[in-house]
Amino acid sequence: MKAVVDQDTCIGCGLCPSICEEVFELQDDGKAHVIVDEVPSNCEDAAADAQASCPVSAITCGD
Repeated sequence: MKAVVDQDTCIGCGLCPSICEEVFELQDDGKAHVIVDEVPSNCEDAAADAQASCPVSAITCGD
């Protein structure tokens, strides 16, 4: 599974790294970034929760 954050849409609310810090982090530009090439299998549910929780739908998770 891969995760992508649309940088044009992200508002940097910090919710995704609070849900799944193994995959997402806020960087110096104030926006969330994916920090892994592939979402670890033990983090797929948390990454999907982060996607569902994003208030601006900036996260896409899938194959």
